[in-house]
Amino acid sequence: MTLLPPSTNEAYRGMKLAAWALTVLAAATIIPALIHIGLPDGGAVVIAGLDLSQGGATIISLFAWAGTTQLVWGLMLLAISLRYRSLVPLALALLVIERAVHTWNMWGPKGAHLTGGHHPPEVWVTLGSVPVLAILLALSLRRA
Repeated sequence: MTLLPPSTNEAYRGMKLAAWALTVLAAATIIPALIHIGLPDGGAVVIAGLDLSQGGATIISLFAWAGTTQLVWGLMLLAISLRYRSLVPLALALLVIERAVHTWNMWGPKGAHLTGGHHPPEVWVTLGSVPVLAILLALSLRRA
């Protein structure tokens, strides 16, 4: 047994666009992860524009923790898109679920309370990503 089993790319029958889009999505997950991990405020102020006057240290810690999870998730998406393409439909389905739940958390009752009505850039990107991801999922399930 090795760390990386043989590639499954030849078993993938979906549209190649969906697999390559997953590569872009992996990068779009890894880059913010590195920002959350690397910036002193995790991007909470300089990007999201959040007020850290109350609970700032906790918020920064949460951004770093979220960034760590994002980094691992992004690396998994990258491995799937480049080497294990038979898992592209599953990865896209999980992304649809993740982004839909994020959207609910950001725009639903919790989001309005936590942000005080302010919506950071990620909120808008997440809202728009759900239909795009659903389309990519459909393409990954469609025979090329």
